[in-house]
Amino acid sequence: MSMVFSSDLIEAIRNARSCLVLTGAGVSAESGLQTFRGMEGLWDDFDPMKLATPEAFACEPKKVWEWYQWRREKLPLVQPNPGHRAIAQMEKYFQNFLLVTQNIDGLHQRAGSTKMVELHGNLNRNKCSRCGIMIETLPVSDEVPPRCQCGGRIRPDVVWFGEMLPEAVLRQAWRAAESADLFFSVGTSSVVQPAASLGLVARNNGAFLIEVNLEKTELSGLFDQVFLGKGGQIMPLILEEIIKAKAGS
Repeated sequence: MSMVFSSDLIEAIRNARSCLVLTGAGVSAESGLQTFRGMEGLWDDFDPMKLATPEAFACEPKKVWEWYQWRREKLPLVQPNPGHRAIAQMEKYFQNFLLVTQNIDGLHQRAGSTKMVELHGNLNRNKCSRCGIMIETLPVSDEVPPRCQCGGRIRPDVVWFGEMLPEAVLRQAWRAAESADLFFSVGTSSVVQPAASLGLVARNNGAFLIEVNLEKTELSGLFDQVFLGKGGQIMPLILEEIIKAKAGS
């Protein structure tokens, strides 16, 4: 596909020392993972919005645990797409770089991203719902879900509706937004807070904003350049432009 890069964007890339990339469910969807609000199959009769809460886990821990186990079993069946891989390569070309993802599937890590934070946790990790300790290896148990040594039930290390985002992670994302010269929003609807505010923070501090999404969002008007289409097609082209711009700077 052909894309038109504005002269302002090329100049911004050439001069940028700090880059922040925010990604959402659209990036994972291109790898074949269903978005959270589009779960199908075994769980058609359940509302994901009602399963992903502390209250649901307290009332029906077995059902919630099995739902997450079902989702985990899907992960090895999908692979990072070219969008994931391009973003992973981007971190090499900026003095300061941070990927902030709202996704919990670990595909960015599998693509090679290392300079990143996960706003909503990771589906592959577990922690104790009582003491909060991370559980590296699940204990052998007939109980579902298994229990921590403290007696608390083990749960996925993801942020549920009604829970606060990890403070240290959010602080790191905010600092990166405040110092970013370039801000990319890729595959996200820009409606979920507080991630949706990162672009506003970056803009208020003088960053050049680029949006990559299948369709326009509520915040598209705030971006300096908007590319409509698949991140897996657009991000590799942006990476090429970054490589050229940095080689000539």
